[in-house]
Amino acid sequence: MPVRFPFHIDSRRRTAGAEADARIEELIEQVLFTTPGERVNRPDFGCGLLQLVFAPNSDELATATQFLVQGALQQWLGDLIRVETVQVESEEATLRVLVQYVVNRNQQRQVAQFERGVGT
Repeated sequence: MPVRFPFHIDSRRRTAGAEADARIEELIEQVLFTTPGERVNRPDFGCGLLQLVFAPNSDELATATQFLVQGALQQWLGDLIRVETVQVESEEATLRVLVQYVVNRNQQRQVAQFERGVGT
């Protein structure tokens, strides 16, 4: 069983594991909220989404962000999922991301929503 993200100990005092569907959602979250350069052995991993919270809102930025997220998810998780749609909203210091995807293993459609405030 894959290790849970973020790493923690479960009620049995063992490393917490994640079911397959939960693991995919955790991997998506890692790609979205990891800034390129943050990981030592994978400096190009992530998409730098949190850096866009302070950018001025515009239609162009929203479109560019959606392409950025879709490209990063395809690059890092393309063997696990097929991304159908991405919606990104920035409201004050909070970023909301909705990702609709299909799990390649079983062709099941999933929707994951993530919310991150600046500094969390």
